[in-house]
Amino acid sequence: MAGADASFDLAVIGSGSAAFAAAIAATGKGKRVVVIERGTVGGTCVNVGCVPSKALLAAAAARHTGQVAGDFPGLAAQDLPVAFPALIGGKNALVKALRAQKYTGLADGYGWRIMRGSASFGGDADRPVLRVASEDGDEAWIEATHYLIATGAAPWVPAVEGLEQAGYLTSTSAMELGRLPESMVVVGGNAVGLEQAQLFSRLGTRVTIVEARERLAPFEEPEVSTAIEDVFADEGITVRTGTTVTVVRRDTDGYALATTAEGLRAEQLLMATGRRPVTTGLNLERVAVKSGALGEVVVDEQSRTTHPRIWAAGDVTGQAQFVYLAAAQGALVADAAFDGSRRSLDYATLPRVTFTSPALASVGMTDAQAAEAGIDCDCRTLPLAHVPRALVDRDIRGLVKIVAEAGTGRVLGVHAVAEGAGDLVTAATYAISGGMTVDQLARTWAPYLTMAEALKLAAQTFTRDVDRLSCCAE
Repeated sequence: MAGADASFDLAVIGSGSAAFAAAIAATGKGKRVVVIERGTVGGTCVNVGCVPSKALLAAAAARHTGQVAGDFPGLAAQDLPVAFPALIGGKNALVKALRAQKYTGLADGYGWRIMRGSASFGGDADRPVLRVASEDGDEAWIEATHYLIATGAAPWVPAVEGLEQAGYLTSTSAMELGRLPESMVVVGGNAVGLEQAQLFSRLGTRVTIVEARERLAPFEEPEVSTAIEDVFADEGITVRTGTTVTVVRRDTDGYALATTAEGLRAEQLLMATGRRPVTTGLNLERVAVKSGALGEVVVDEQSRTTHPRIWAAGDVTGQAQFVYLAAAQGALVADAAFDGSRRSLDYATLPRVTFTSPALASVGMTDAQAAEAGIDCDCRTLPLAHVPRALVDRDIRGLVKIVAEAGTGRVLGVHAVAEGAGDLVTAATYAISGGMTVDQLARTWAPYLTMAEALKLAAQTFTRDVDRLSCCAE
């Protein structure tokens, strides 16, 4: 390479949340930015993740509301028919609109360039450059002061006999089906598997969920796992925990699965066994960028890689795969690269939500994590049967658990299964970040008949019997 075709202050590989956050921040500092994308602009969240899945979950919840209307005296249950192709079409239209509004339109507004093609590092560690190859065979060379790797993650499946030959759905392809399947096996009992299982079940598919570990939501508190397993059982979803798929075969009637527990059959098989960072073809070794055992790009607290001018942010770093985390890391990169900022992110108070109904949400330490850290903890769990909002909704499935430091009462973690659990845990995030105690939380204002009131009630259980309180009692 004699010389680069173009030079920039920041060259970003990928066009998702981390990429756009970095590009917006860098452009705001007066820097020249190029974003390189080989596929669809917008990354995982808007195209195949958060937006389409939550849109379909909302539709499934609306149908389910009719099915359980009989829980209210004076109402009759109603089983609404599903025009599945129209449902998928509506989801696609929403995705297209948000992609234009929040991604392609923003790039035009801020004035940075989006290049189409596959990027890989060339040059060497002393002078890294990017080769951008387009689908029609053209190539260009980009040189930048700083580079950001924001290539995200892709579905990963374990090696199972017959799986590749039989084929399978991922959460991406499942949301593009032409018709609603009569039956489905979902392999994987973490966030994506839980959401997809309930989504299809509520639309009318007969669903079995298979999880290799001994409980669903295996990284959450045991009480949370029990609660969501009860919800799934209540809704007719078959749960097989402690079960591994060993062989997959496909015939004209669908899939036949051999497992460590028993055989299963279904029309469709959805593998929701996790996602792995996308780094293949980047030539990271050529520019001395270290990657980990799962292909993740190794970064420091400012998201700098082992090369001083190359950064990484978002799912490609192997950290928690949340769009809001990716965006925060992207902005962090711009500050560190161009302002020399040494700020870092507080991952200890990073909340997470699984958008089942009721939802699972958590922030901070679990009971076990506190013990592992050598912290004596005091925990309380409040079933939703004690929460007025749940009572009037006639759905008391769920709980709120508070993990607190023994002696001081400092709140270390909050875990919830409830409608609106994400909003409840957002309030808990503020409480933990502010160093609040359960006593302070118990005395903080909480509007009556909100689900967030459950957080205050759970805090009150450390010193009082909430069954002996009147409504709104202090």
